[in-house]
Amino acid sequence: MTSTALAPLRFLPGYHERVWGGRRLESVYGKPLPQGTYGESWELVDRPGEESVVAAGPLAGRTLGELWRGPERTRIFGARADGWGDRFPLLVKVLDCVETLSVQVHPPADLAPALGGEPKTEMWVVADATPDAHLFAGLRAGVTREAFDAALRAGEDVSAMLHRIDVAAGDVMFLPSGRVHAIGAGNLIVEIQQNSDTTYRVYDFDRPGLDGRPRELHVEESMRSIDWDDVEPALVQPDGETLVAGELFVVERWALDGARRVTDPGECAIVVPLDGAVELDGEALAAGEFALVPADASAQAATVSGTATVLRIMLAPRA
Repeated sequence: MTSTALAPLRFLPGYHERVWGGRRLESVYGKPLPQGTYGESWELVDRPGEESVVAAGPLAGRTLGELWRGPERTRIFGARADGWGDRFPLLVKVLDCVETLSVQVHPPADLAPALGGEPKTEMWVVADATPDAHLFAGLRAGVTREAFDAALRAGEDVSAMLHRIDVAAGDVMFLPSGRVHAIGAGNLIVEIQQNSDTTYRVYDFDRPGLDGRPRELHVEESMRSIDWDDVEPALVQPDGETLVAGELFVVERWALDGARRVTDPGECAIVVPLDGAVELDGEALAAGEFALVPADASAQAATVSGTATVLRIMLAPRA
């Protein structure tokens, strides 16, 4: 690379304690967790109150939002940044789910403003899983809104009314806004989502939060948001290397064995090895470590090399 090209950017993760979390972010991916049970590592985020910060290099200390809204926007994010508004449109996390998460839903785009929230379409890539790991997504066949509501009022465990899917490392689930869901115990997941933090909990297993008190439920909002026709959705079936190519993001999974150019000229991408270790432009990138390859760097033929399973995450082009 020439001296004028921007090097790949690495950001400082933000760690979040969760009542359902554990320590696998540290034991599997080497993340330096404080004491406690940590369920989420926010790897790239541009939200009010939480911003990813560049860890090192000439842009060290700059936030993701500052770069997105600043004069370097096109140089870093490329032509696909056009038309996306004034916040980086994705939020990328790693989740350590020692216990089952709450049964929850995110509001669909046409309903979110009326509920005071934001839509959140997302996808899960299972990076590691215990032998009994599973997901809940959508409804079981025959479940109606009326039956679900009656079960809630009776204090029943409504996760039994959701479609349960046994999973292993490598499985992928896509979740449009409106799909009721819960991540089962035993999963370590990379989550790529729309930039939103609106979650409506409809059931939480009568579990106290970290403060010992029950966590807030949003039953009315959930019942309005759930897609009641979303019955027994299937796991994603990859199209070659492409896992998802949607309106928000394009995600590929590479079985890397050697060297490969990260992006086409003028485009940026986020890369993360799920296993193994690679080199990104000659510098080590560990499993579970994320880097954003700027459009400027990709024009200089940035490469990733090694033997590993690598995710490449890109913004979808806007029409």
